[in-house]
Amino acid sequence: MSRAQRKIDHIKHAVEVGQVRAHGFEDVQFVHQSLPDLSVDDIEYDCMLGELSLSSPILINAMTGGGGEQTLKINQGLAIVAKECNVALAVGSQMSAIRDKSEQSTYKIVRAENPKGIIFANLGSEATVDQALQAIEMLDANALQIHLNVVQELVMPEGDRDFTNALKRIEKIVKGVTVPIIVKEVGYGMSHETAKTLKEIGVNIVDIGGYGGTNFSKIENMRRNRTVDFFNEWGIPTVSSLIEVASHSPAQTIIASGGIMSGLDIVKSMRLGASCVGMAGYLLKFLLENGTESVIEEIRNLHDDIRFIMTALGKKNFSLLKEAPLVIKGPTYHWLQERGINTQIYSK
Repeated sequence: MSRAQRKIDHIKHAVEVGQVRAHGFEDVQFVHQSLPDLSVDDIEYDCMLGELSLSSPILINAMTGGGGEQTLKINQGLAIVAKECNVALAVGSQMSAIRDKSEQSTYKIVRAENPKGIIFANLGSEATVDQALQAIEMLDANALQIHLNVVQELVMPEGDRDFTNALKRIEKIVKGVTVPIIVKEVGYGMSHETAKTLKEIGVNIVDIGGYGGTNFSKIENMRRNRTVDFFNEWGIPTVSSLIEVASHSPAQTIIASGGIMSGLDIVKSMRLGASCVGMAGYLLKFLLENGTESVIEEIRNLHDDIRFIMTALGKKNFSLLKEAPLVIKGPTYHWLQERGINTQIYSK
């Protein structure tokens, strides 16, 4: 099967599979504040992602490209949304465009539609420094995502089977490019040990990509003759992964992603240590079913919800939100206790 056809299959199956919603946000509850002393009009939701200044905590996270006209139209629509809503945008892996120049237009369209926006390039951990430079130049990108998807590759019928020296390749890219590097998991979560290892080679931004959103094991199993079902529930839930990394690597900038589908999920993520949040499958479904305007409307609704929630908490901005007390319960509490993390620091 061609790489382009595989990209199209991934989009089709992603919509069919939907979101797992096993991310753990239901285990996080804010302590209500009866006297917030704040107006909705006072709320500020701009934020910093490392050195990048963002007007919104919402990042339209990596989805597609390299699948011909169909993926070009998706990326074009997402770029229009990003420009209209003033949010950052990441493309899917650009390796297909590096290997096949005819696919470059499916990625370049995002910069053509959004010339002044914040755009992230994307490659896998197999990439070389030269390929990283090509991906960045292709989009005049503000940062480069390097995605880690070991389990997806193992389940993928034609996927990689050798993951040796990935860390060394990432380190070379960190040293060889001038834009920020974001290392991103793709739905299996990132442990604090992995985040620490990445920090040691100079990776200052990680996207924890937790379990609970689009399930790439299920997607790839739909493409196999013999399924490997034991990977369908593999991974660290989004909330557990976010707290792990934030607790052990406070100096590391974190993007929270993995099943985030509401303003409340976003505010909880920001309180727990994220600098912004990535949304992909949830927004893709809006785009494919109802078009660009529906995605624009949904992001505007999310911005309104963020303002309402932060008003109720009495926190004007995300810096002050870090002081909002919350209680962690259920499986997330159990996970964190077993991993040696004191959850009372969030409630008191």
